[in-house]
Amino acid sequence: MSQTRSGSDALLQSIELAVAAEELGADGAYFRVHHFARQLGSPFPLLAAVGARTSRIEIGTAVIDMRYENPLYMAEDAGAADLIAGGRLQLGISRGSPEQVIDGWRYFGYAPTEGDTDADMARRNAEVFLRVIEGGGFAQPNPQPMFPNPPGLLRVEPYSEGLRERIWWGSGSNATARWAAELGMNLQSSTLKDDESGKPFHVQQAEQIQEYRQAWNEAGHEREPRVSVSRSIFALVSDEDRAYFGHERDDQDTIGMIDANTRAIFGRSYSAEPDVLVPRLKEDEAIATADTLLLTVPNQLGVDYNAHVIESILTHVAPELGWR
Repeated sequence: MSQTRSGSDALLQSIELAVAAEELGADGAYFRVHHFARQLGSPFPLLAAVGARTSRIEIGTAVIDMRYENPLYMAEDAGAADLIAGGRLQLGISRGSPEQVIDGWRYFGYAPTEGDTDADMARRNAEVFLRVIEGGGFAQPNPQPMFPNPPGLLRVEPYSEGLRERIWWGSGSNATARWAAELGMNLQSSTLKDDESGKPFHVQQAEQIQEYRQAWNEAGHEREPRVSVSRSIFALVSDEDRAYFGHERDDQDTIGMIDANTRAIFGRSYSAEPDVLVPRLKEDEAIATADTLLLTVPNQLGVDYNAHVIESILTHVAPELGWR
């Protein structure tokens, strides 16, 4: 039976799980964002709350759908949440994933300009957001303001220094990975991408990462980028684990259509006893190529069990693979 029966449950349990993850020694807590679903549609109040309750872990999203966002208002929210968290936000943004409703962004008052697609709109919003959080002034000040203004054009406030370098693009294709590199965003690659070669998912994902890093180097950015991949991984160390995940059938990649024109490949899940799990994970080329691994957890199973899932990976799997 689900332990997450309402929006309140999802939000409050997410905060408690982030606190537990920090206490267990995990490096971060990242949250999915899905509109029109009874879970985490509006991320910034949650990120701010987690930032106030924790002190060390990274706090992020995977991903915010930029088709739904006003880039300037988002810059205000992101700056405020990052300041509350002490500069620990790692914001994953993207075009978004398959939705609960048809063209949900239209209900939020957004629509592509003539000749553009919704993906074009998302990328355009992302570009505006990136420019704004760089902190440059662009707005003409009122000569009779309510509060004294600094000299020159005004920027969106609050400004959080360094946030621009902690923006990630959730990429489902090689082309958008290269685009993200050109714009100086980090890369998030999840458990789903366009099937561009027919090769196994982890091989295609590793090739995507290689293309991204090549494009990054060609763009001449001064810093080193970060790259994450997402996986569902369960170390079976108890009877409860085996009852939940011991009969998993998602141990092979699957192929499907995410829209009328896009053939996608969905990466496999991993669930086994640690001595079986470790050698299987060593064969995953994308995990080996990335520098950050995001573990997906089943939030409907509650805080205590998910803390156990995280602890099992940190204790029985991560040391054997050199993850830290």
